[in-house]
Amino acid sequence: QVQLVESGGGLVQAGGSLRLSCAASGVLASWVTVGWYRQAPGHQRELVATIRNGRVTHLADSVKGRFTISRDNAKNTVDLQMNNLKPEDTAVYFCNADDGRGWRSDWAQGTQVTVSS
Repeated sequence: QVQLVESGGGLVQAGGSLRLSCAASGVLASWVTVGWYRQAPGHQRELVATIRNGRVTHLADSVKGRFTISRDNAKNTVDLQMNNLKPEDTAVYFCNADDGRGWRSDWAQGTQVTVSS
């Protein structure tokens, strides 16, 4: 079973940037959807962005124009570039894969992103 691990979180001032990386333990087929999610304290987990077959298939309205999701097949990672960060982006960020046929990767511990005002 392929497992995903997130990295790249940290503390940044508002307006700053971070790049999150989601590394897979095995090969993920390009047709598998990989998504970035986030969960802020007291809130439900929300979908931020997804990518499938090299194309962005979802980008939340709250991050459009600021976040970019991309896949690096050589490194076997899916990255989330976050620019112009806002305090409301503060959350634990998770990545997850879904093959659309009933398999979904296990949730890992995520990576904390904290944006100070």
